[in-house]
Amino acid sequence: MYKKEKSTTIYKLNILNTEDFILSKNFQIFATGRRKKAIAQVQLINGTGQTIINGKPAVMYLQEDSCALFAVGAPAQLLRKQNDLESAIEFSQSPESIARQKSAYTLNYDTLVKVEGGGLKGQADAIKLGIARALCILEESYRPFLRKEGFLTRDSRSKERKKYGLKKARKAPQFSKR
Repeated sequence: MYKKEKSTTIYKLNILNTEDFILSKNFQIFATGRRKKAIAQVQLINGTGQTIINGKPAVMYLQEDSCALFAVGAPAQLLRKQNDLESAIEFSQSPESIARQKSAYTLNYDTLVKVEGGGLKGQADAIKLGIARALCILEESYRPFLRKEGFLTRDSRSKERKKYGLKKARKAPQFSKR
């Protein structure tokens, strides 16, 4: 049922009718996000729209850090905003197609996250990447919007290793002429 894509940990679902699968009770999508030393395993399931991180609500886990909370909710917020723009522009479509698109964007799902390693900021960015990847698996048409805003790009910066003869990665010992 799952097909592995390249060397990533994103699994694409081989299903014929996506809408029936999403509305079924066993709806699950998995994706992984990484940032520095943090690794987030994200799971989307049918629910009420909650985000649970390591068994706690997102607000409690992220210690009410507004920057981290914004990062975690940014991919879904972008899709909601994009949907509002599209529905305002494309009023010539039939009401059924607009309703179908709106329900796809405002799908009620719970986000279950298991995250480990790193600090709060690294974990928040790893969760953001994992949620964006999971949303792309859910609906391939989300990819251009998320790619344009940079939500699907992994930040490759990480801690540089310490070199011998130096105190840290680049800091040299104090130099004395005599």
